[in-house]
Amino acid sequence: MHIGMVGLGRMGMNMALRLMQGGHTVSGFNKSAENTSKAEGFGIKAVRSLEELAESLPAPRIVWMMIPAGSPVDETIESIKGAIGPGDIIIDGGNSYYKDSIRRYHALKEIGIRFLDVGVSGGIWGLTEGYCLMAGGDEDVYKTLEPVFQTLSQSEGCLFCGGPGSGHYVKMAHNGIEYGLMEAYGEGFELLKASPYGAELDLSRIAHLWNRGSVVRSWLLELLESALNKDRGLEAISGYVADSGEGRWAVKEAIDAGVALPAISEALYRRFRSRQDDSFAEKVLVALRKEFGGHSVKPESE
Repeated sequence: MHIGMVGLGRMGMNMALRLMQGGHTVSGFNKSAENTSKAEGFGIKAVRSLEELAESLPAPRIVWMMIPAGSPVDETIESIKGAIGPGDIIIDGGNSYYKDSIRRYHALKEIGIRFLDVGVSGGIWGLTEGYCLMAGGDEDVYKTLEPVFQTLSQSEGCLFCGGPGSGHYVKMAHNGIEYGLMEAYGEGFELLKASPYGAELDLSRIAHLWNRGSVVRSWLLELLESALNKDRGLEAISGYVADSGEGRWAVKEAIDAGVALPAISEALYRRFRSRQDDSFAEKVLVALRKEFGGHSVKPESE
């Protein structure tokens, strides 16, 4: 099949390459001239505009977006929908909010354009290992594109989840679980590092050990082993942890549904805390301890 890929960053470029390796043809568009040139070097049919991308595709046109969630997705859809028509398909493979995907599905359906929301997991390893794909929309559209999804994914690594928005909803829950798992590993290895045996413990070997039959074995633990092998104490990186937004959406959905997500919520809040060098909340704690108990205060300059 011939796919038009919008967004040739870390994920989009690798997905385009995997599609080509599977025998598909890929036209690609990226705002960055550097990435466009890189795509041409890989054999991707790079174009300089969304209109040119649409012109390069046979009917029914298939446009796959791998771009940041929010306004960039709406702007891209607005720009390209005039260049495509009824029966053509737009796929959003980014981390969009599921309610935005429902809205986009219905707006495009009114003009005859089909829309799938596809959660994609696999990161930078997807090119060689394959991706995990979670699709929402119309099942007949999914079936039409199943050869594409099977090329991108591992064996049994793609699933039609349900109606519009369901693919991104499942991906939101997936990322919430990811937050909780990463936080648990972080806390456990911090305990090991602070233990009486901290100096003699080889954390990378412990990570390797735990992936040999332990109930906590996982790919994340393999990645941690790799990181610790490169930098034993992780001295070269700061503890600032960003978030893509999906953890926030998961917590909001849980509140609306009355579902308790204590581990995922705490993992999200820990990420927020990681971005503060000196929390005002903790200054309040110090001030209160001084006021009610006369406890000593460490001056800011120390």
